[in-house]
Amino acid sequence: MRIETLPPAAAVGHILCHNLADAQGRKAFSKGRRLRAEDVPRLIELGAPAVRVAVLAPDDIHEDEAAIRLAQIVAGPGVVIGEPYAGRVNLRATIAGPLLIDAEALLSINLIDGLTVATLPPYTQVTDGQMLATIKIIPFAVPEADLAQAAAATGEAGVLRVAPLVRRRIGVALVSSPAARARVERGMLPAIAGRIADLGATMVACRDLPPDEHDVAAGLAALIAAGADLLITAGETSVVDRDDVIPRAVRRLGGEIAHYGAPVEPGNLLLLAYLHHAGDAVPLIGAPGCVRSRDQNIVDLILPRLMANERLGRREIAALGLGGLLGVSRRG
Repeated sequence: MRIETLPPAAAVGHILCHNLADAQGRKAFSKGRRLRAEDVPRLIELGAPAVRVAVLAPDDIHEDEAAIRLAQIVAGPGVVIGEPYAGRVNLRATIAGPLLIDAEALLSINLIDGLTVATLPPYTQVTDGQMLATIKIIPFAVPEADLAQAAAATGEAGVLRVAPLVRRRIGVALVSSPAARARVERGMLPAIAGRIADLGATMVACRDLPPDEHDVAAGLAALIAAGADLLITAGETSVVDRDDVIPRAVRRLGGEIAHYGAPVEPGNLLLLAYLHHAGDAVPLIGAPGCVRSRDQNIVDLILPRLMANERLGRREIAALGLGGLLGVSRRG
């Protein structure tokens, strides 16, 4: 593409680079318009002896077509592509779930001159119809080779996709002494149940358990037997060590402690584990005390991803430190 200044008749078929106003200052022609033969008399009437236009090369792709083609490269499962306008296309979710983004592919595309893709933060929990990203082609056209480069940087799943929530049967275990049981249930359960309901899941059961590893192990096994495919534990105190009651109960059941501790505030005292049952690795969130609040905390960051059957471990939890100082803590 090149920019030229041409007489109106010679500019026909090319793209106007600037808005043109009439004598009253009203917009007569908008930039981006592909000039037609019938525009020439009006241009002359406006006193425009010449206009600046973009002249496309044979291998250039017009901004609207380029935006659609880039959208087709970027969009993965659970994403729908909108209509192009002025080189822009918006992408929206077709299902609820966490937004998964190939960050390296996104960076590679945004490093190509003229191509831009702006997204929501990765792992945002989105709803059906929510806007996920906007694509804007900066010039009036881009070379075919630039779109080929974008496609080469992207995997088969695209750059962004929405993962469906497949683990929807949640079991809850509240661990406390008998004397504190009512207080713990009153303080913890409403917020946990609210999170489950917000994600369209079902709480299959809630068990009150004493702080004994044998009893906790039996309670967790009973929740899985009742059909729970994800477990949330909370209690009188947070898990304070890898050898605390809940981790010991996990190991007693042959489970795996994936990680303890998180660079997230609120939510440092997170336990993440997996219990093995009938060929499945059932995730277990050992929730810190902050789960009693509906303010955003570590549970909100990982629960949708686990429900989407993403296998989280030490690396994924450690990565949450970037942006891990959440809103309620920033106000302190």
